[in-house]
Amino acid sequence: MMTFYLAGGCFWCLDAAYRVLRGVTEVVSGYAGGSTEFPSYDTVCTGSTGHAEVVAVTFDESVIPADVILDAFFTMHDPRQLNRQGNDVGTQYRSAMFPTDSEQRDLFQAALDRANENWGGGVVTEFEELGVFYPAEDYHQDFFAKNPTQGYCLAVAVPKVNKVRAGFAPYLSA
Repeated sequence: MMTFYLAGGCFWCLDAAYRVLRGVTEVVSGYAGGSTEFPSYDTVCTGSTGHAEVVAVTFDESVIPADVILDAFFTMHDPRQLNRQGNDVGTQYRSAMFPTDSEQRDLFQAALDRANENWGGGVVTEFEELGVFYPAEDYHQDFFAKNPTQGYCLAVAVPKVNKVRAGFAPYLSA
């Protein structure tokens, strides 16, 4: 098993999109990259903690390759938008990758290079030290499945999930 820590806008969307992929065994929404200990959603939303909304994606690399997890990440969000995704604006919505070792750093760099090519350049995704990952409050975990008719989920998460379904069909869970 391997775990990647990735930030690409609202964690509800990343969580929902990763859960449709076979081999993904766990997705935990949380916060990383900031200086405040034990941040809450309310404090992270102020933009003053330095944290990003992050998902910890654990997957079985014998079922789904690391490259697919990373390429899906760059499909789920627009990595050319600095400190935002659509109407979600602020550093908490930045595009960032948090490698935990040199192997992950190399995988992330290769994925970033592919993303730059696929997006025609201009990718602003940052590499950051993970530091401490703080799981988000319980109500944020698997938010889309618990709230499928919520307006944000319908307007923002569903299109991202559909992009992953279309682009990664061989890896969809049954």
